Amino acid sequence: METLTSPLAGLRARGIALGGAITVYLLLGGGAVFLLVGCLQSTRFAQLTVSGLAVGAAYGSLALALVLIYRATHVINFAQGELAMATTYIAYQLIQWGLSYWEAFAATLAIAFVLGTALELVVIRPVQHRSVIAAVIVSVGLFILIDGVVNWIWGGGIRFMQSPFSGSYDLGGVNIQHLYAGMLGVVLGCVLLVWALFRFTKLGLGMRAAALRPAAAALAGVRVDWMLALGWGLAAVLGAVAGMMYEPSQLLLTPTFMQEALVYAFAAAVLGGLESPGGAVVGGLAIGVFLNLLAGYLPQVVSLEVPFAFAVLLAILLVKPSGLFGRREVSRV
Repeated sequence: METLTSPLAGLRARGIALGGAITVYLLLGGGAVFLLVGCLQSTRFAQLTVSGLAVGAAYGSLALALVLIYRATHVINFAQGELAMATTYIAYQLIQWGLSYWEAFAATLAIAFVLGTALELVVIRPVQHRSVIAAVIVSVGLFILIDGVVNWIWGGGIRFMQSPFSGSYDLGGVNIQHLYAGMLGVVLGCVLLVWALFRFTKLGLGMRAAALRPAAAALAGVRVDWMLALGWGLAAVLGAVAGMMYEPSQLLLTPTFMQEALVYAFAAAVLGGLESPGGAVVGGLAIGVFLNLLAGYLPQVVSLEVPFAFAVLLAILLVKPSGLFGRREVSRV
């Protein structure tokens, strides 16, 4: 946090912030132009870009869930990936019981919302006003607990879940699988619905106020504790969407299939800015495309994808800790 002691210093800080925003948008614009030119020049490049965007959308959805909880509690939920994995297993079980994929998808989102809300009420709320370390320890404990419950109920073996999309279509000579187009469409559609909830509804306004200014929101009559619980439920829904859309790209279902995705989601959240929901989605898309292009053109470095994600985390924390879309807090004295 910076302390400004004069109007001149305030103007200087705003000028620096504006310059940083322009640099970020120029960087993103340059990346978009690069991808567009590459797609026009090479069908292989285009296919890798589309599949990278689809997988990156799943990372972005999970990163958005992390950001929602961080904005409300200033604590990273290390159990977010395992919660997404557990809800994907619930969808798998519902399909085994005879529901169609999309019926199971809708039912799982409802279950995820209830589960996320219940976890906040029962597990998180008792420690949320204590130290940050206590909340972190609880989230790590949830990680271990959820992993153990899933292994106990379904076992640690490989299972296969039907894909909601099949086939492909030709777009300008580029073969695009329905799977990747469907993943991208479903995830971005859910993200837009969440954005509309926060932007245009009274409930969304209350959740935003409870997360950003809890004391002021409470004075205005907002039930802050309930808004935070609903935020956890919404984050669980976004995690469930990420898990159910990410699983078809992995071709199998195991208790560990979301752990690598969680690392990429962390990197996406830090890249975009832990205070920026839009930045989390953009960061997820960027990391998904880059990693897919890297694996497609340099397959010998596939085993280095996770270390690369950690390298992104380290580089952003060193160069711009607030992320691409994050802002430094400024106070006047």
